[in-house]
Amino acid sequence: MQSINLSTGALSFKNLLVKPVRTSCLILVTAILSFTIFGGSIIALNLQQGLSAVTKRFGADLMVVPQGAADKAQTLLLRGEPNYFYFDSSLIDIIAAADGVVQVSAQFFLASLSTSCCDDHVQLIAYDPVTDFVVQPWISEKYGENILDGQVIVGSKITINANRGIKLFNNNYTVAAQLSPSASGFDTTVFMTMNTMRDLVEHSKTLDSSLAENYKDGMVSAVLVRTDPAVDSSVVARNIENLAEGIEVITSQGIFARIALSLSGFIKYIQIISAVLWVLAVIVLAAVFSGIAHERKKEFALLRIIGATRKRLVGIVLTESSLAGIAGGVAGVILTFLLIFPFANLISARLGLPYLDAAFVNIIFLILISLIISALSGPLASLYSAFKISSAETYFTMREGE
Repeated sequence: MQSINLSTGALSFKNLLVKPVRTSCLILVTAILSFTIFGGSIIALNLQQGLSAVTKRFGADLMVVPQGAADKAQTLLLRGEPNYFYFDSSLIDIIAAADGVVQVSAQFFLASLSTSCCDDHVQLIAYDPVTDFVVQPWISEKYGENILDGQVIVGSKITINANRGIKLFNNNYTVAAQLSPSASGFDTTVFMTMNTMRDLVEHSKTLDSSLAENYKDGMVSAVLVRTDPAVDSSVVARNIENLAEGIEVITSQGIFARIALSLSGFIKYIQIISAVLWVLAVIVLAAVFSGIAHERKKEFALLRIIGATRKRLVGIVLTESSLAGIAGGVAGVILTFLLIFPFANLISARLGLPYLDAAFVNIIFLILISLIISALSGPLASLYSAFKISSAETYFTMREGE
């Protein structure tokens, strides 16, 4: 005779299989809970990492731009939308002379907007290797040497051709290195020296490109400023604005404080939604298990007759709810991978916030947390029903309805 496994786990698993509709409902509720917790946590973590990365990569305390160009500069920095704006380079010395300024370095922006000129729609940024304190420290992480004239450094989202180069205005430039993701506009930026920029502009003139008209010797797009740590950067910003007209000073605090505020509000929203959904899931599961308990009274009474203890009945109900919770948790995690991870760029664009994929270890940790919460939600919701079933009198239960 074939033996039948009547262990608590085996009975619970078989009970779930013979009631597919009921089991599917339990799994669906916990799957939605798991998706909200895991998906929301992943988005929040990616946004936090994005903010941390873009703050680190900015590397300057202040950014001086032409009057009215502050919004363009922030859009370029955070979302990588190509842009350009200029003021006279004679202002560099004036900015450097302001009280509280320790170091300055100029940059020049050129936007590659025409598909006929370039492999990609990119932002071109030229910097001065002699004075730079922002770009080169970042480059050194991937490339241990200073880039030469004629070479470029590209962001993580720039496409490099098979010859380790990139075509700009029908001229090929050697890519010395590709930078790590930064969750900022730098990911779609091509960096080069000022001399390389001049060479590029000369090539663009041969194409009769209107972009060359925007380039004029003696013009710069922005001046990055490092301030004295002992002096508040907002005070230094006012000092600079008092010395020169036609400029606007952006503080790193101003840029990232607004992002941090938006991010904080978004994370709180996710936490509230997750908490509310967890409470609702427990209430729904409790109602479902209460109905199941009433439906299965005679089934459990028969188990008592053939020798099952009250503790065994409680174990069966709790195990069933745990298995359903784990299955729902796994389904929610899979749903997150299908709906959240492939659309990282779209999420970042919609939220208007820097977004950087979480490390593998962090993802595993969040998966475990989501599965644990899902697995515990079922037993918590079924606890009352389990004890109610186990405490019922077998004789009266079997005689009900006679």
